[in-house]
Amino acid sequence: SKCRACRRQVREQAGEGDHHEGLSSDEELTPTEVDEFQKSKDNVLEDSRKIFEDVHADFCDIRKILLKFQEWKEKLPDSYCDAYISFCLPKLLNPLIRVQLISWNPLEQNFTELEEMPWFRAIEEFSDAENVSESK
Repeated sequence: SKCRACRRQVREQAGEGDHHEGLSSDEELTPTEVDEFQKSKDNVLEDSRKIFEDVHADFCDIRKILLKFQEWKEKLPDSYCDAYISFCLPKLLNPLIRVQLISWNPLEQNFTELEEMPWFRAIEEFSDAENVSESK
């Protein structure tokens, strides 16, 4: 575009060689903006660590929560079924999983795959146990 050509000409005259073609200069962040973003991100992460500070471990650990539901299903299958627990679990676990995903960034080089996260494995084990008990 005409604007892009103008900006390129201005950069060439100013001797800016570190611009990557295809990136708009409008999209490039200033060091101040990068610092503000990092501070904001750090504050969010710090706040997220405090969310479950006053919650008993049995009620903020996904594996422990799912074990309680597994026990319920084994001891009182009719009651478990009548409560439509399989429909409730996604809503119940959603906040716990979201807190664990706050710092997750799939665009980083060394990011953890979702399937390798402890909460994912716990849900997978619970699902496998449910499928086994249903097949009986």
